[in-house]
Amino acid sequence: MISIPKIFKPFFYPKRYKIALGGRGSGKSTSIALVLLIRGASAKTRILCAREIQNSITDSVYKLLKDLINENEEFKDYQCLQNIIRHPNGTEFIFKGLRHNINDIKSTEGVNICWVEEAQSVSEQSWDILIPTIREADSEIFITFNPDREDDPTYQRFVANPDDDMLVLRVNYDNNPFFSEVLRAEMERDKLRDYNKYLHIWLGEFRNTTDSAIFSNWTVREFETPYKAEFLFGADWGFARDPNTVTRMYIEGETLYIDYEANAVGVEIDDTPTLWDTIPEIKNYIVRADSARPELISYMNRNGFLVRAAEKWQGSVEDGIETIRRFNVVIHPRCKHTAKEFSLYSYKTHRLTGDILPQVEDANNHHIDSIRYALEPITKNGLGVWLNII
Repeated sequence: MISIPKIFKPFFYPKRYKIALGGRGSGKSTSIALVLLIRGASAKTRILCAREIQNSITDSVYKLLKDLINENEEFKDYQCLQNIIRHPNGTEFIFKGLRHNINDIKSTEGVNICWVEEAQSVSEQSWDILIPTIREADSEIFITFNPDREDDPTYQRFVANPDDDMLVLRVNYDNNPFFSEVLRAEMERDKLRDYNKYLHIWLGEFRNTTDSAIFSNWTVREFETPYKAEFLFGADWGFARDPNTVTRMYIEGETLYIDYEANAVGVEIDDTPTLWDTIPEIKNYIVRADSARPELISYMNRNGFLVRAAEKWQGSVEDGIETIRRFNVVIHPRCKHTAKEFSLYSYKTHRLTGDILPQVEDANNHHIDSIRYALEPITKNGLGVWLNII
C-alpha cells in the first residue's frame, strides 16, 4: 500500500501551479514523486521532470522515481529505461535541464505535468521560457524547493504574491510521519549547535548571511524558569503590518533567558490588555514600552499594568544591541517569533557591492526592540550593577 503524508492530499486536485516549499526531511520530493507515479499509472500522462541545471540523468529525479517503482508493487508495470520512464498506458517521464537547453525546452510538446525540483535555483529567464511550453489543456506545474533567499525569482513569482491558480504548501519535517530517526538526530544536533542552520536547513527559513547577522550569542533550548526569578518585560507597539509584541525575560549570571512572548497583528487597543495577560505575572512588574505611543501607555496603565516609556537617545539602538551581545541569550522554544528575529536581524548591505554596512536593517526587530526597552536601565547604568563585575 502506498503511503503519502496527508498534508500532500491537495496535490491530487486540479490547480495550474502546485508549490511545496520547506526544509529538509519534509518528504516533499518523495511525496510528489509518488503523486506523479500514481497519476501516470492511472491515465496516459506526459510528465517533464526539470531542474535548472542537469548535466546528466544522475542530476535528475530519475533515481528517486526508479527507487519508488522498485519499492512499490503497485508500480510494477513501469519500465525504467536509460533516459526515460514509461508505462504501458502511454505515460512517460522525461528529464531535462533548463538553463542550457533553451531550444530543446521550447520544442517539447504534449506535456501534461511539469515537475520542477530544487526550484530555488531556477532563473527568471528559465521560468519565462518554461511556462509557455506547458500549454496542454488542464496542464499543471509542480514546484518543490527549499527556500534560500527572499529575492529568488521562484519565491517572488510563486510564493510572495500567489495568484488564485496557485496552491502553496509550506511543509517541514514535523509534517512528515515517516521522518527517519537518522535525520532526526541530525536535526537535533543542528538545533542545539547552530540554530541559524536549523532554521534554514530544517524549517525552510531564508538563509541568513553570517557576516551581516547581528547576533551569534544565542540558542534555543528548553529550560525551567526559577521560582524566584526577577523578571524584566518589554513591549513594542504594532497594528496593521507590524505585530504588537511583549517579551518576558530574566537574568542569571551572564545569561539572559527569554521565556515568554506575545505576538499578534491587528490587535485593537481595547484588546491589548487581553494579549498582555497571556504573559504570566506581567501585572506584577514594570513593562518598558516604546515611547512613540503615549496614549497606549496611558491606556494600559489605566487597565492595571505598570508601563513606563523607554528612553531613547542618539545611538540607543546600537547601545541596546551591544547590551544584548554581552549576554549569552537562551530562548525558550515557545518563543518562536523571538527566535526567528534573532536569526534574521542583520546589518544593511550595499545594494551594488553587497558589502556589509554599519547601519542596522529596520526589520525583523519587534521582539528585539522590546528586549532593548526591557534592558534599558542596564544599558544606561552598565552591566556591572547586574553581574557584580568589578
